[in-house]
Amino acid sequence: MHRAPQLPSTAARVSIFASTVAEIWRSSSSTIGIESGMKEIWVSSRSSEREEIVEMEGSESEVIFDSLNLNPQLFLNAALNIVDELIASAFEHLHQEASAQLKVDASDRAEDLTKGLDYIRKAIQSSLDKRLTMWEKYCFLRLFVVPEGFSLPKDDEASVGDIMDVDVVGLGIPDLDSQLVSLRTKLTSAEQESVQLKREIQALERQSSINNNQATAISELTKLSDQISENVAFQELQKLAAELHTKVEKLKTEREDETQSARFQKLHLWNEDLLKIIGGNGLSNAKPEEVEGFLAGFNTR
Repeated sequence: MHRAPQLPSTAARVSIFASTVAEIWRSSSSTIGIESGMKEIWVSSRSSEREEIVEMEGSESEVIFDSLNLNPQLFLNAALNIVDELIASAFEHLHQEASAQLKVDASDRAEDLTKGLDYIRKAIQSSLDKRLTMWEKYCFLRLFVVPEGFSLPKDDEASVGDIMDVDVVGLGIPDLDSQLVSLRTKLTSAEQESVQLKREIQALERQSSINNNQATAISELTKLSDQISENVAFQELQKLAAELHTKVEKLKTEREDETQSARFQKLHLWNEDLLKIIGGNGLSNAKPEEVEGFLAGFNTR
């Protein structure tokens, strides 16, 4: 059963890279020279490339810059120093990270790692120095060159110009201060107005919430009142229906009583008439035709 080859871990790959760099350093040191020799070659090449720039230092441009208390070389040196500091800090951080990943502190491989990183740094530094030297030449030949026909003002003109500048600045500073004070005052007023507006907005929101709650409560009360009114009306209808039913029953009873009374009265009259007809002996002595005549007369009453 064949197993797939396992890839080396990150630490192993970094270790292989460091070993390779160290091997390159060993092979290159024999042809180029030791570290001090490399540094001397780098310094000498950079100094030789600046010879043309040094020749320009005694030119008219330098005199004019000096009269104006300006020094282009100091500016360029500051920029180059910043680049050198960035490279040094970057490789120092790289050395710390590589040492932590490879765990080569206090071992024989620490020296190889240092030499390998120094070799890489010098290769990068050499290429970068060439570009920076070209940039430095460009600055001196294009940026820091006084145009033809430019002349320094005379002492009288310079003094008058300086006085005018001082007057303008002197007059401008109070104006700027007053504008700054005015802007600060407006800013403070705007902040106060903003705070007041926020308070008013919060008060309106609270009032709106209260109004909404009141409207909701009134709506619920209205619905409840309508329900109560409907219940009361229904109860009144039930009461009226009961009273009406009672009155109807009473009238019905009265009518039945009246009907019964009328029947009794008819029977009583009929009995009296019958007695009168048969001479007071009832129906026992009555003839059939007399009874029929009596009934016919009774029905017509």
